[in-house]
This record gives sequence, structure tokens and C-alpha cells, in this order.
Amino acid sequence: MIRPSVLTGITTRDRATILPKALAAALVQNVVNSRVAVLDDGSKDSTFELREQFPQVQWIRRTTNIGLISARNELMAIQGVDYFVSLDDDAWFIQGDEIAVAVEFLERNKPVAAIAFDILSPDRSKKVARKPPELAATFIGCGHVLRLSAVREVGAYESTPGGYGGEEKDLCLRLMDAGYQIVRLPGVHVWHDKTPQARQLPAQHRSGVCNDLVMALRRTPTFLLPLALPFKFARHFSFSWKRKLTRPCLEGFVLFIKSIPSVWRSRKPVQFQTLKKFMRLSAGTP
Repeated sequence: MIRPSVLTGITTRDRATILPKALAAALVQNVVNSRVAVLDDGSKDSTFELREQFPQVQWIRRTTNIGLISARNELMAIQGVDYFVSLDDDAWFIQGDEIAVAVEFLERNKPVAAIAFDILSPDRSKKVARKPPELAATFIGCGHVLRLSAVREVGAYESTPGGYGGEEKDLCLRLMDAGYQIVRLPGVHVWHDKTPQARQLPAQHRSGVCNDLVMALRRTPTFLLPLALPFKFARHFSFSWKRKLTRPCLEGFVLFIKSIPSVWRSRKPVQFQTLKKFMRLSAGTP
């Protein structure tokens, strides 16, 4: 029996103190025909020295920062891989069988293109018992599995002006539009530590606002666009005002407006039924 090839990919930058925990958890996963790769995206700390501690890991080093989206795309482009497990450098598996459970489900369910793990974090720390899989709208970047044949069919992550945030939703929309499903595994946990190290929250908020507007412009059916964009602007401003993030929100608006000509040229709307299903699942309605 030929076992599918599995790659666990971690992109990292200046997280040498926490990365070893993610690597150790990935390396002890009980799944056959798997390997772990790290893309060091221009780290200036001691990340490079971890090669000696983890010689079984495939290390890819970039001397300059290429960004999260490009880094993930580069890992997914590694040849001879059937399934790509994405793990953040401040995230780790808990039980040891999470990848095996996800891959077994994907092997038995060909219409499923992505598995979303059940993410725990300091603000959501209570474990739950494992339950039957459920349809989902998207996954969280810190812990998920992708069927790479489906990704190759619809295209990998698209570049965005903000560089961070929203890429998972955009990919899931395109996968759903091609007839694939996204499935969440309740109780199959990944811990996301959300470490503040090398994390710039205002910049991330600015990027997330911009990229959400970019996704709306790229994917919303034409007849809905005049309603969707003003709604998005209003919702982001209201959210940011309440959380004292008005300045990065406005900066995100400006970044989006400047990018409209290039984003419009890459516009490929999804079907209305796909968008309806995505919104329904996002709201928690099957």
C-alpha cells in the first residue's frame, strides 16, 4: 500500500526561543511518510543555529524577508508532497496523532480539500472531546492540512498588498467554488500560543483590514459589489473605533485604495451560491 506523502511546513522569523517546541511536537507525530520543513524568512536572531539541534528537519533560509504568503507558497511548491500541514512557529500539536487523523479523513473523503484543526489559545484554552467532523467556511493558518492537488487546481495563496491576513479565507472561497469542502475536526487540537515576540499588532490590523477589502473586490459577484464594499468599510471602521485601532484601520483603507487598479486586474469573482454557502458556514449554519 502506497502511503501519501505529508509535509509539515513552518514559516518563521525571529522566533528562535519558541520554534523548538513547534518542531518537537511536529517531529513526534505518528504518521508515516512524513517530513518537516522550516522556511526561515530572514531571521536576525539565532534561528539559524537550530539546524544543529534539529538535523532531521529540512531547512530553507532566506536572507531577506519574503513575507508569510510567499513563504507558505514556497513550502507548498516542494515536489512529491500530497498533503501540506501548516503549523505556525508558535503553535504545536497536543496528543501526537493529529496529522494522522486528518490525513486518514482526507484519504477517505476526496471532495474535502482542507482540514481545519480545533485551535486552542490563551483566550480559548479549554479542550473539548473529539466529535464528528463538520463543514466549515475556512481554517486558521496556525494549524490546518491542505490537499495539494486541489490547491494546484485553484492556485495557491494570492499576493496581497497588506501581506498578512485573509489569505486563508480567499483560498477557501476558491476551493469551495471549485466544488471542494472545508472540514473542521472538533477536539483535534492545536495549541496557538500567540506569542507577542516579533508581532506588530497595529501593522497586522492595517494589513488585515486592507486584505479583507481586497478579497471582497476580487471575489464578490459583480451585482453585489456596490453593497459589499461599503458594508466592509463601515464594519471595519466600527470595529477599529471601539478597540482604539482607528489609525491602522484608516491606513488599511488607504493601502487598499492605492491597490485597486492592480487588484481589479486580478479579479475573479466566485459564484453567488458559493458566497452564500461561505457566509452561511461562517455564521455557524450548516
